[in-house]
Amino acid sequence: MSIKKKILLGLGIGVVLVVIIGVLVVGFFLGDVIKLGMETVGPKVTQTTLTVSSVHVGILTGSGGVTDLVLGNPDEYKAKAPNAISVGKAYARVAPFSVLSDKIVIKSVEVRSPEITFEGNPLGANNLTKIMDNVNTFIGGSTPKTAETNAPAQPGSPKPAKKLEVDDFLITGATVHFNGATLPLPDIHFSNLGTGPDGITAGDLVKRVLGEITTATVKAVIADAGNAGKALGGEASKLGKSLGSLFKK
Repeated sequence: MSIKKKILLGLGIGVVLVVIIGVLVVGFFLGDVIKLGMETVGPKVTQTTLTVSSVHVGILTGSGGVTDLVLGNPDEYKAKAPNAISVGKAYARVAPFSVLSDKIVIKSVEVRSPEITFEGNPLGANNLTKIMDNVNTFIGGSTPKTAETNAPAQPGSPKPAKKLEVDDFLITGATVHFNGATLPLPDIHFSNLGTGPDGITAGDLVKRVLGEITTATVKAVIADAGNAGKALGGEASKLGKSLGSLFKK
């Protein structure tokens, strides 16, 4: 092999190594960036604390994981329990190249063994519905008006948030702590969110997930009351009919 070819081969190998090292370095620090983003934006959405122990992202594989995510309780419920939801492990798979497009495709999300602490009245004010109210307020306040939607972007204005598609979302092994009891929740599973061209927003996804958790939790708390149906009379049956639509508003 000529000296010229050897030099070119060496340069080519060097470029490949630089790219590989760059991907590894970005992947190493990207988890910290996402963690910071979650802990910065999350409290603005829920109006509660949100902490994450660590975030792992595999750029080449499209896999990711979150460890020890803890969502705090609203202020009025902190005296009895500081946290509303804690998740030991959560995993996600993303179509890698979709992060470069206008819509990120999340192939699957699995949340394992979350612990939910319920405080308040299942038929009235409680910590989970308060968090839902906060999320709804944030989404409503951050949604641009229709008249502004088609207006050209002004210089310096923030870019529109990326849309999401979630093909499969599973919450499994969840438990609820209420009045000293620990209640199991059935698996929560939904799919094909945002499959259309418009996708869904991150706020809509948070609203859907919290809504499903809240609905399942309230049902479990009422069922655990034993004779709740007799004690509550018509209210119990009325609640059962309304729970499905309560969090779609």
